[in-house]
Amino acid sequence: MPDSAKAGAARAVAQALVRLPSLPSAKQLRQMKGEACKKFKAGEFLKNADIAGFVSGAKIPAARRRRLLSFLKTKHIRSLSGVSVVAIMARPAKCPGACIYCPKGEDAPQSYTGYEPAALRARQNKFDAFKMVSARLNQLEAIGHSPEKCELIIMGGTFNSQPKKYQEDFVKRAFDAFNEKTSPTLLLAQKTNETAKHRVIGLTVETRPDYASQSQIQELLKLGTTRIELGVQTLDDEIYKRVNRRHTVQDVADATKTCRDAFLKIGYHMMPGLFSTVEKDLRMFKQ
Repeated sequence: MPDSAKAGAARAVAQALVRLPSLPSAKQLRQMKGEACKKFKAGEFLKNADIAGFVSGAKIPAARRRRLLSFLKTKHIRSLSGVSVVAIMARPAKCPGACIYCPKGEDAPQSYTGYEPAALRARQNKFDAFKMVSARLNQLEAIGHSPEKCELIIMGGTFNSQPKKYQEDFVKRAFDAFNEKTSPTLLLAQKTNETAKHRVIGLTVETRPDYASQSQIQELLKLGTTRIELGVQTLDDEIYKRVNRRHTVQDVADATKTCRDAFLKIGYHMMPGLFSTVEKDLRMFKQ
């Protein structure tokens, strides 16, 4: 944070917190923020992350620092399981499908509008995997989280329909960011990550059922994939034809079996109400 009015206010609140014998209530913290903003004429209200940056650098016992940072942590659920999710987005590229419902946002991969949080981060970082991961890790740490165990999710249409070299380079750049160092190959980046500060304990990739053949899944496994999100949407061949999905229910069954045989976790993307009824959707979910 630059040394501005807002920075001065954040520093003042951090110093006040350090001096307090015990933690304030949420109401007291809001009051402290308000008074500091008024005193320093800050243009916007302080976030906990603004204050945490100054607490991190304070000369206080480590245990005290950890307690204060934990108090300032926001959105606790993001690391409640012990795993921090880092979602990044592949570059804009045409999808193998031509579904009539698919959004085609500007400067975004097909199937995204370009205004989702991950899409906005991607655009800000020019779809560079290294920059996207670094930005997300910094953001998580700024709001008090400790992203030591991370799940990397690659969003953006059908990632494995893109050129193989792009896929490998993209994943390597992501691992380099987690490792905070550049490796010459993806394999070495994955090996380095085993003892890195930010360890990747899972890699999720989105794809289509007709892009999950045995050979295609083997290529995804080489990238380190542990979970597949299949774009199933519905389980009705007539609806598939109507929306120009370009695959069948049998493709879904085959893809699911292939992923299971590869010991991958599987998630389905479903679209209730897609030329369907509540009763029909329930039957499909049971199926």
